[in-house]
Amino acid sequence: MGRKSGRAKEKKQRRLEERAAMAAVCAKVEAANKLRDPLEAFPVFKKYDRNGLDVSIECCRVSGLEPPTLDWAFELTKANMRSLYEQSEWGWKEREKRAELRDERSWFLLAREAPGARPVAFCSFRFDVECGDEVLYCYEVQLESRVRRRGLGKFLLQILQLVANSTQMKKVMLTVFKHNHGALQFFRDALQFEVDASSPSVSGCCGDDSSYEILSRSTRFGEPHPGGGPCAGCCH
Repeated sequence: MGRKSGRAKEKKQRRLEERAAMAAVCAKVEAANKLRDPLEAFPVFKKYDRNGLDVSIECCRVSGLEPPTLDWAFELTKANMRSLYEQSEWGWKEREKRAELRDERSWFLLAREAPGARPVAFCSFRFDVECGDEVLYCYEVQLESRVRRRGLGKFLLQILQLVANSTQMKKVMLTVFKHNHGALQFFRDALQFEVDASSPSVSGCCGDDSSYEILSRSTRFGEPHPGGGPCAGCCH
């Protein structure tokens, strides 16, 4: 009885420790989501003036965006991504993409050439929990065609890395189609993202024929759990 009782106590203690660890993870995500402006402490990153571009950068919750700005973000995403989605097992689903962009947990980085003008680029992202880690997950990075290949996209992703570090997230994550060769090369070569442990090609969760990879880049707050933890978020 004594040996069994000891094992039961150990299991209970492990469960308590796991719950405490997850509570700490969720507390960091909740704290990040309470920020008014994650870029407030980094004014130098609120402007991009290079390669013939002169844009201002702002960061806000989706609740702070006007409907025309959200409509623009959706139409730009559709123009840039629809054919890529149609080549995947996901297909293009307008209602789902609109809902994803308008989700109350979403944050946006917007690049504008003049105050109040329609943006020329955006990132949408969330502070969330993935496989037991507190992360910043980038859902979209989309640029108007006339401002591409001038370093703006890289700058926006570098801002996300800065925000992830300042909010003590463990990594920045994103999903990219394997057949989007230019984007895959951009994230891996220019920004040093790596295939995440949760990606189908590593975890084997979706078979070998999955059309996408999950990429990540760690912050200074630590590496992801070896092999990943249970892929479930507590803060949804």
